[in-house]
Amino acid sequence: MECDKCGDDAVLHAAYSGLYLCEDHLCRAVEKRVRRRIREDGLVPDDATPEDPETWVVGLSGGKDSVVLTEILHDVFERDPRIELVALSIHEGIEGYRDKSLEACEELTAELGIRHEVVTYADEFDVQMDDVVEKDPEGMAACAYCGVFRRDILSRYAEELDADKLLTGHNLDDEAETALMNFLEGDVDQMAKHFDASLGPFEDHDGAPTEQTREAQDHHVPRAKPLRDVPEKEIALYARFRDLPAHITECPHAEEAYRGEIQELMLGLEENHPGTRHSIMAGYEKLAALAADAYGGEDSERDFGECERCGAPTARDLCRKCNLLDALEAV
Repeated sequence: MECDKCGDDAVLHAAYSGLYLCEDHLCRAVEKRVRRRIREDGLVPDDATPEDPETWVVGLSGGKDSVVLTEILHDVFERDPRIELVALSIHEGIEGYRDKSLEACEELTAELGIRHEVVTYADEFDVQMDDVVEKDPEGMAACAYCGVFRRDILSRYAEELDADKLLTGHNLDDEAETALMNFLEGDVDQMAKHFDASLGPFEDHDGAPTEQTREAQDHHVPRAKPLRDVPEKEIALYARFRDLPAHITECPHAEEAYRGEIQELMLGLEENHPGTRHSIMAGYEKLAALAADAYGGEDSERDFGECERCGAPTARDLCRKCNLLDALEAV
């Protein structure tokens, strides 16, 4: 088939739009959607200046999503002195997996000239994920432990690096799956938190897709997800066509049963009804905005205190990370 834009050989049929796209126009479309998301979410504030630039910490795992995000952000802001990018990578201690992806991170950041920080579970928590999986004191999937530890490191180091925003490479598939899970679980409170933490446009921003903007959160560096309009397949193709050093291998401990079911459901719906992922997110963002208006704001801020041991934001005496570390130590 021919590209609908230029007549060259098409490499993708985007069923949700009906378009056939060649390599060049596919890459342009991905970049355009990222720039539009940055603009619509108001990521660059009006008061950012070359003299007082914004610092954006990018969670860089070495996988296709974070590598593509870092590459596009660099291309967009390389000549914009209002934005400084810092890449943050985490080594969880997974033998034969993370070492290779960190090599991809180092290659990319060296090529782009971006500051690159690497943090390890071993240094931060005195644990390795391989050992965590073997001990499993809570009887949970590996991803449940790892998610808690990763979020803690990302949040703490974003603070330490004086970040104004923390950017992650979540794509359209990721976000649509999370949205559907929250809806099926009836978790309205989580929808509100999702909106204020990473979905809602920033304050004082005109032209946003929702009337409501996210509430400022004192307990965390605000997050943003500039890839959340782009399907996973298109990100993988972008990494391939731009010859980016992405380590495209699934974690050997990956095991999220419920999300896996939702993923299968989503794939089937998208195949039979192209555009389902986009529709889910369009409706979910509006619902999440309403939930944030009803359940978020100052009332939710009051739920956060500090962990008695590490000082991390938490609604409990001990944060989830410290509870898990205690459980691991007791085994």
